[in-house]
Amino acid sequence: MSNGLKQDISIGKNLKRLRKQAGLTQDEASAQMEVMGLPINADILAKMEQGRYSVRISILLAMKRIYKVDSFDDFFTDI
Repeated sequence: MSNGLKQDISIGKNLKRLRKQAGLTQDEASAQMEVMGLPINADILAKMEQGRYSVRISILLAMKRIYKVDSFDDFFTDI
């Protein structure tokens, strides 16, 4: 029995767009997360942006700060 809901929805395109709007490379963004105590490298960040790696809430909070995003709604645009 299906309820018609997708199990997983990727915000990867939005993550990439917001990072680029912030003028950061994947290496720069992941380095800033490392400084914040979050063990994320550029490879993991790339997988998040491709929708192949789940984004933890702690990472989303860090991205909001690093990318200077005003609202969490920006992560979910067009979803």
